[in-house]
Amino acid sequence: MSTEHHDPPGTVLLSSEQSGSIIYQPQPSDDPEDPLNWSALRKCVNLGLVLSYVLLTFVVLDIPPVAYGQLVEDIGITFQLSNVATALNFAGLAIGGVLLIPFTYRYGRRPIYLISIAVQLAATIWAARITSKGEYLASSMLGGLGGAISETIVQITIVDLVFVHQYATMNGVFLVTQGVGAYLGPVAAGYIVQSQGWRWMWWWCVIFIASTLVLVLLFFEETTYVAAIDGVPVAASPKDDTDESVRKDWQEVNTLANTASISTTPPKSASRPFRGRGVMSSKPLRKRLALVTHTEGPIKHHFLAPFTILFQFPAVAYTAVTVGSVMSWMAVIISVAATRMIGPPYNFGPSAIGLINLAPFVGQLISGLLAAPFSDKCIVKMARRNGGLYEPEMRLWLALPGAVLVSAGIFMFGIGIAHNAHWGVLTTGIAIFASGFTLALDIALAYLQDCYPNIIGDALVIVVFARNGIAVIILFYLSPWLDSMGLQNMFIMIGVLSFVILLAPLPLLRWGKQARIMTTKNYQYHSLRQPSRRAM
Repeated sequence: MSTEHHDPPGTVLLSSEQSGSIIYQPQPSDDPEDPLNWSALRKCVNLGLVLSYVLLTFVVLDIPPVAYGQLVEDIGITFQLSNVATALNFAGLAIGGVLLIPFTYRYGRRPIYLISIAVQLAATIWAARITSKGEYLASSMLGGLGGAISETIVQITIVDLVFVHQYATMNGVFLVTQGVGAYLGPVAAGYIVQSQGWRWMWWWCVIFIASTLVLVLLFFEETTYVAAIDGVPVAASPKDDTDESVRKDWQEVNTLANTASISTTPPKSASRPFRGRGVMSSKPLRKRLALVTHTEGPIKHHFLAPFTILFQFPAVAYTAVTVGSVMSWMAVIISVAATRMIGPPYNFGPSAIGLINLAPFVGQLISGLLAAPFSDKCIVKMARRNGGLYEPEMRLWLALPGAVLVSAGIFMFGIGIAHNAHWGVLTTGIAIFASGFTLALDIALAYLQDCYPNIIGDALVIVVFARNGIAVIILFYLSPWLDSMGLQNMFIMIGVLSFVILLAPLPLLRWGKQARIMTTKNYQYHSLRQPSRRAM
């Protein structure tokens, strides 16, 4: 919760001035079934299954280029058709999130995870059996639809389970897991394609996805938490849309939530264990693993809210542009590498094309495992120097090196491949790019979670939609863009654009808090329309 009623969204008391201990934000309730109060083991089981889902999703999304050479021979695809298939995959990713995420507010996270995995299972079975160009394109789009929620619902689950001072670390773990799937998946796929053929690349995915579906069905617990006080849900919808009504409803919600959870005790902190250690859940297993967890309240507005949120909150726009741009440049790099390096002077086979992905994995691993926890430690230290008060902009300093690394990596790869440089130069460029890419994404996602945790689902829907929309446009026009500018000039242009875009933290460092103050009423309004939320 904020230290004063006029504090903007995201400004929280993170450290005690007296003891210096970390104060948990958001403040958990006293209910042992509150996911924030779950034991470490219970959280780890859920997060472990979520990360397995993420890993396999990004394997499915990123292995198609490995089979490019054999698909040219078997089905007759071309470079342009390959780019169209990738663009359709991104289109599925963009559309699926908009269609599915609103239902997480009505029916919970669990059924949406299961639907996503089931659709991916169907897509991989189809991909293994395709015989025509049309099926190649259609199965690619279905795979995108199946994996669409992976970049949204996982962040929602993180906010369900962990605290502000853990966001960057968990996002780092998420991004590293994403990298394992996106980069090591193609390495394994390359050897499978070379030894067993491209169809078995997909049949192995079928086996692992089916296994994950069973594990999630049997062990993944619902993380949606709707607090109830004296039988009255905290998450009531606003009575009307006037500023005064929103203000009164917001005050009432925060008063009820704070009274229920922390009014009789000091704020829960790291020096006061409270997470239910040794306390068994009172909820029967069949309810903890219920297929659906129904919540009250309308969800129709969630289909449109993301598109208004993009223009109402600068933090959302910053995250959308950051994620959209760097993910699109990664798609361009992988597409160019996979299609250009199978010919002279490189003459890479499927396994060698797959091995290229070790480079971005190493870069992502370094940033994800080192920079992300460092970010969380830094914000705690900065908050202590600020009288215990944490401002989300404190994170943004670490995003600035990401701009340099991303652009440097793009220049090294793009100019290098244009001049037939040694493959070691190209992979080093990709590794540098991936390191900066991970740093920029991790900070952007954590900043958004810090600022607007109650609307993180709607915010991430539009972030992912924008990300994939940008990628669709770029990939559809990649071939003519490449033909008109040439490899070197195209990548120089991309490098300059990426550097300018990734300097967005600079204005936020100067005016970010003022922007959060100006968006307080909008945040309160959208928060009150969430079936479940927490006082902040």
